[in-house]
Amino acid sequence: MIEKYNEYLSKKTNLEKCLYLYDLYHDDPITFSKLANAHRIEFLPILYTPTIGEAVINYSKNYKYPLGLIISYKDKGNIKNILEKSKQKFTKEMTISVVTDGEGVLGIGDQGVGAIYISLGKLMVYSLCGGLDQSTTLPIMLDVGTNNKSLLDDPEYKGWRHSRIVGKDYYDFIDEFAKAFHEVFPNSFLHWEDFGRDNARTVLDKYREFHPSFNDDIQGTGVVALAAVLCGIKKSHIPIEKHKICIFGAGTAGCGIANQICRGLAIKLGINFKEATKYFYLIDRNGLLLEDDESLLYFQREFAHSYYEVSSWQVKDYKHISLLEVIKNVHPTVLIGCSTAFGAFTDEILTEMYKYNKKPIIMPISNPTSKAEATPERVLKCTEGNALIATGSPFEPVEYNGSKITISQCNNALVFPGIGIGMVRSKARILSDKMLLKASEVLSSECEKTSSDNNSLLPSFERVLEISEIISKGIGFRV
Repeated sequence: MIEKYNEYLSKKTNLEKCLYLYDLYHDDPITFSKLANAHRIEFLPILYTPTIGEAVINYSKNYKYPLGLIISYKDKGNIKNILEKSKQKFTKEMTISVVTDGEGVLGIGDQGVGAIYISLGKLMVYSLCGGLDQSTTLPIMLDVGTNNKSLLDDPEYKGWRHSRIVGKDYYDFIDEFAKAFHEVFPNSFLHWEDFGRDNARTVLDKYREFHPSFNDDIQGTGVVALAAVLCGIKKSHIPIEKHKICIFGAGTAGCGIANQICRGLAIKLGINFKEATKYFYLIDRNGLLLEDDESLLYFQREFAHSYYEVSSWQVKDYKHISLLEVIKNVHPTVLIGCSTAFGAFTDEILTEMYKYNKKPIIMPISNPTSKAEATPERVLKCTEGNALIATGSPFEPVEYNGSKITISQCNNALVFPGIGIGMVRSKARILSDKMLLKASEVLSSECEKTSSDNNSLLPSFERVLEISEIISKGIGFRV
């Protein structure tokens, strides 16, 4: 194993290291498992975010052999047979499948068939962070085409060279897959991943009660964000009902975060979901979400404000209220970024947050690092070292006033392995809102118990296996 580790270290770039580990997994899964578990913390950012994005982009260029199960739109009408053949390869019952259509990969968008790396990488995280036997898992890529012109024009592209199927044709294909999957793998857990913003919530809502299902971009991100916010609320010493939450980026992830935090706060405050939405301010491409914007998607509308609510605000254009204008008028206590707009949290915005809050909760969680709304260094500088911080990608500790400040990573790997394993063990048929809230509460309490850093909002990855086990037990029998 030492020899394999030295070979890994000899690779010059993180992408080369990533591809080396995937080759090792393909050729010798037992050695890979031993090596990965021995270097869990070191390998996580190599096997998944942020390095996985590079592997996805360069999938066709570095293609050597098939990875996982790729089901093409051309296979319509034959999906059940494909899944049944795949089932024959398992020596144990299949437990968890990560399924993607590759349209909304991380912060890099439509990546076509290369997104199979996302499904495989996510299952590696289930193994590394939850102890799941990876031989019982199945990565699936639903290849419904791509609108990425560079892929379509690339003679080496390995996917279906066709524009993305949309509308009824798309949903009919997903429906055939979901029904076939349920019939072939009735006791498994179905993890949807990196679907586009127009489809992710629709697919989850339609099949959530049909088959044990979970969308990590919507629910997993929301669970981790809620855990961080719950921890931040306690550290801020501000009553929960006094907090106002601003989310920059109102796509699938942003609205999923808002939805999960809103449900958690509603239960904590003893109010209904609709009443709790008044604490939220979501900003998307056209500015603050407003009710009269006909372009809003159905899951955005529940967080839209009326013109009457903002009519007294000081803004330049009421049809496009910017993030800075929201902060100046609302004075939020929590600022979350999932816009993939690098540097969007300017010094002026960060300073404005600190003007009204002595311990602002600031979470630039867009992935990869190149898409982060702010670096921890800038956040700490603009808040005189007082901000409570969580980021999406891993950052090194920051030197501030002679002290090293650890930066919490708002990484879904802290929760989804525990959630998935809890579902498999309990054989629960539905992943309920109460179960998701429990996962957030468990994670938040673990941070409070173990973190000595006043700026931290989440526990260290050093305890991820233990945390996954606690979450799996905590949610396993809650419905």
